[in-house]
Amino acid sequence: MSDRAEKPNGQTGPGLPYKIGSEKLIAVTERASQELRKLFEKKGGQDGALRVAVIGGGCAGLSYKMDMVDSPRPKDILVESLGVRIVVDPKSALYVSGSKLDFSDDLQNGGFQVTNPNATSHCSCGKSFST
Repeated sequence: MSDRAEKPNGQTGPGLPYKIGSEKLIAVTERASQELRKLFEKKGGQDGALRVAVIGGGCAGLSYKMDMVDSPRPKDILVESLGVRIVVDPKSALYVSGSKLDFSDDLQNGGFQVTNPNATSHCSCGKSFST
């Protein structure tokens, strides 16, 4: 296994066990960025990242899992968008490419929401999808 990873300018070099991605993979809205920064401040620092993963489950077959993490894992893809860091594992990247992470404070459907152009159907609750 190599310790080489892609750097922002497209070159590779030692020292990064993860890849640097772009907002073409996943981007955040201004509202989501604000809410994430608040969460990181409550956690005690702004150096963390939000892990967005796609897992099996839900009515439509796939659902999102989001966790706050300290740093990317080896082979993860790190995306910086509007001042926040998002990490995605390579398998989940196949499903979320082109997605946008938003935040809503709606009473019934509030929270972080992913708008995914690859999803071909959603369940009626809106919490799972299929491609």
